[in-house]
Amino acid sequence: MSDEPGGDGGLIGYTIGEANTTQVSFISKRPPVLGQYVVMEYAEKKVLGMVQSVIRGSISFSDSLVSPEAVEKIKEVSGNEDHYIKGTIKILGDVERGEMPRIPPPPATEVRRAGNDVLRSIFSRREAGVRIGVLVSHPEVPVYLDVNKMVTRHLAILAITGAGKSNAVAVIADGIAKLGGSVIIFDMHSEYVDMGGVNVIRPIINYVNDADLAELLRLMNVDEGAYKQAYYFRKAYGELKGLVFKGSLDPEKFLDGLKTKLADYAEQKSFSKDRGSIFSVINKIEDMEERYGSILSPRAPSVLSSVKLGRINVVDLGGIDEEGADVIVSHYLKTLLKERKKYYGSGGKEGLKFPVFVVLEEAHILAPKDRRTLSKYWISRVAREGRKFGVGLCLVSQRPKALDADALSQTNNKIVLKLVEPSDQRYVQQASELMSEDLVSQLPSLNIGEAIVLGLMVKFPALVKIDLKKVSGREDVVAEWRRAKREEEDVDKEFNDLHEDW
Repeated sequence: MSDEPGGDGGLIGYTIGEANTTQVSFISKRPPVLGQYVVMEYAEKKVLGMVQSVIRGSISFSDSLVSPEAVEKIKEVSGNEDHYIKGTIKILGDVERGEMPRIPPPPATEVRRAGNDVLRSIFSRREAGVRIGVLVSHPEVPVYLDVNKMVTRHLAILAITGAGKSNAVAVIADGIAKLGGSVIIFDMHSEYVDMGGVNVIRPIINYVNDADLAELLRLMNVDEGAYKQAYYFRKAYGELKGLVFKGSLDPEKFLDGLKTKLADYAEQKSFSKDRGSIFSVINKIEDMEERYGSILSPRAPSVLSSVKLGRINVVDLGGIDEEGADVIVSHYLKTLLKERKKYYGSGGKEGLKFPVFVVLEEAHILAPKDRRTLSKYWISRVAREGRKFGVGLCLVSQRPKALDADALSQTNNKIVLKLVEPSDQRYVQQASELMSEDLVSQLPSLNIGEAIVLGLMVKFPALVKIDLKKVSGREDVVAEWRRAKREEEDVDKEFNDLHEDW
């Protein structure tokens, strides 16, 4: 076996000092790479570890030296050859089964680089897998995620803005689609609509047949405490819906009929004391029509009728405000779970016939920590029940500490890119039992596109360089300024030319 820095299985050093079943110290003459995988053989097992810290020192060049002259004299004598490398290794588990050893490694156990063949056997299993990237410390080793465990156990993708969250989503979604699966991305900023090959969905809710009253009240901005407004709206809505089902009211005239019915209430003596509340409801219906007319229709088919199998389905929410996005996401999640339950309950005769993986961008807006939203309720329901019915969930956020803790803790898989804020780091660590202190300490130093991948979808935690998948964005603002300037100059030239002709 080679002991050169890049050689598979090369000797790094030896374990020293006290050890336990999860961590051991080592000493070496050559520095390993932080995050590098190593192998130790003891207790009749081949055990995988990860280098989590490295320091370099020298007995001769100790902290007691007080002058550059002293350093120069010692260097002349020693030739700078008496340095040592010390560090710690996080023990990950048995290479074959992934189980943690029950005894610590003995002193002087050889520490060897994990060979590419060993690492490929762990991270590169392609069966029902999606390639996410390569190991940072071993670029020759691709990393595949177990899609079954990702979808059934849910996923969170967390990072600061610009660290590569959208790219990670695109890579995973593309991989699932190529496996024949169905992905639904709720695109808050229209980032994915131009990705290529995607099925872009314009969200329209049928407010007569499909919408919940809670969704309409949210769009109307009727507060939870406005009981009278909610009462009169529900009363009028129920009456008008009955007329539609009887065929005596054209669905296209539903909202006008609703306002007329409420105005009739206001004229009735028995409701006179509540006239102010009733007219407030009428005003709020008109406001809803003005603000959300583009996402409401009395004849729209089910929102799931546009979802395609084997495609990345992008629900474009770019032109919709947060209240509207909350209603749309809530409506989709409710319908997805209901239709998948119907599929299983009917023995496959009704309902949605295939599993789906749902990606929620800006998850901290949809499921915030400190307030209620419609989406938050259904995110929680899907997180708890979805795995039994084939509805997987991916929460994407650049503000983990603002995300509902219960929702985050339900994601058993994590892809964590660069995180700088200590409060965000602690919040993620509290939500994941697999996020050890040594992994947290690496988050601020990750480069763009690098991530810690952990959970049931990988056998061991992995430091990964994520593959690149083009997602639309506004990265080159200087180029946009230059283009706008050229267009402005062209317009000025045309104007001047016309002026000269006059």
